[in-house]
Amino acid sequence: MDGYNGWHHKILWIDLSRGKHWVEEFTHDFALQWIGGRGFAIKILWDRIDPGIDPLAPENLLIFAVGPLTGLPLPSSGKLVVASKSPLTGGYGDGNIGTRASVQLRKAGYDAIVVTGKAEKPSYILIQNSDVEIITSPEYWGLNSEEIDSELTSIYGRRAGILYIGPAGEKLVRYSVVMSEKDRAGGRPGMGAVMGSKNLKAIVVIGDGEMPSKDPDKVREIGKEAYSDVKNAPNYNHWMREGTMGILSWCQEMSVLPTYNFREGVFDGADKINGMVMADLFKISQKGCPQCNMVCGNVGEAKEGRFKGVRAELDYENVGMLGPNLGIDNLNDIIGLVRLADNYGFDTISLGSTLAFTTEVVEKGYIDIRELDGVRPKWGDVDSYIDLMEIILNGVGFGSILKLGTKVAAIRIGRDALDFAMQVKGLDVSAYDAHIAHGMALAFGTSPIGAHHKDAWYIYREALRGFDVNDRKKVEEVIE
Repeated sequence: MDGYNGWHHKILWIDLSRGKHWVEEFTHDFALQWIGGRGFAIKILWDRIDPGIDPLAPENLLIFAVGPLTGLPLPSSGKLVVASKSPLTGGYGDGNIGTRASVQLRKAGYDAIVVTGKAEKPSYILIQNSDVEIITSPEYWGLNSEEIDSELTSIYGRRAGILYIGPAGEKLVRYSVVMSEKDRAGGRPGMGAVMGSKNLKAIVVIGDGEMPSKDPDKVREIGKEAYSDVKNAPNYNHWMREGTMGILSWCQEMSVLPTYNFREGVFDGADKINGMVMADLFKISQKGCPQCNMVCGNVGEAKEGRFKGVRAELDYENVGMLGPNLGIDNLNDIIGLVRLADNYGFDTISLGSTLAFTTEVVEKGYIDIRELDGVRPKWGDVDSYIDLMEIILNGVGFGSILKLGTKVAAIRIGRDALDFAMQVKGLDVSAYDAHIAHGMALAFGTSPIGAHHKDAWYIYREALRGFDVNDRKKVEEVIE
């Protein structure tokens, strides 16, 4: 079926166990009903897997999907959804990544990739338009995000869209993510572990085709107007300068900044790590998603200390969870922790939550530090958190339980440990303390994947209306 109205009407299936691939076409009615991205992923998983399947079994499906606007000259059209049955929550899991791979997938002629089975040896998939190859590559297993990105980029060039996992995905950490472009991550509910369970290190996509569109001229006209609207928005320069890091000061003022495992909503050191400090003292460049003209990804460089010269892409979530939530008020150290987390392929939100949870239960005497190879995590102690990260990654002692997520760890500990596991449905809470933000708490509680801010970022509207206001309108707005 020829592509029209925004879809190629083609899904590429790859069976790693059999070394086979094929294309399935879908109807236009299917496209209109499920649209693309998450919609396609949900429908495929619902129809094609057994609900009782082990998320890390070869039969589970790992889906990469785009939508009908992906790659077109329109704002915010450069993202890709990665989805599967989650090994962290046991339910549906997904995430999205701003990456060249989204555009290349469309140019290659597909609306989605579905991966099933398990390769006999560590491998990566190479997709060049209609040519699909499964390449055995044990030499890449064990490489971190920066290393595998550099290796594959040197072979296929900067135009290629590359998705991969780090060591956390290989070692099946249940909150490992799929990475791209060294700093871009998606799939908080363990999509990296699903990829690792299939012995799949990476997917490289290169396309040369046209984007399907019924009226390209009209799309360009609408896009030009939309880009102009974005650039003329009142806060455009602020977002370009500070990105989502600008939210940190606002969250501090609203008393919703996660601090010491969400025990507090304000942090004494917030003024040392906010967006203004980042932009003035640490920012060296910025990155954006494809097709976006509000480039909000800030690359910071540590200027001194143990991480001097290390660079990482900073946003509110990773700084909030690896900064104030751990009692750390030095951006040099936070940059280093973010770089380590991204290189390993951890979800930075869940990692920050797990490190904070462990600190609290050790404080309370619920875990003997002998179960943590002698490491005693302490608020603000960067060295202890680096060591604990390694313990979790390698499954040393109680690290073998912590790699399964805070909910599982709390249940294993017993007593009242679940009170200190800041999660919903097994997915750790994003960097917003919802103790006073009841609308955001509702958004966390009703998100299909667990406590994730991207499903309903209601806290901004709630702050404008007042945290003390509780009425039906909040419910309606969260649904909206």
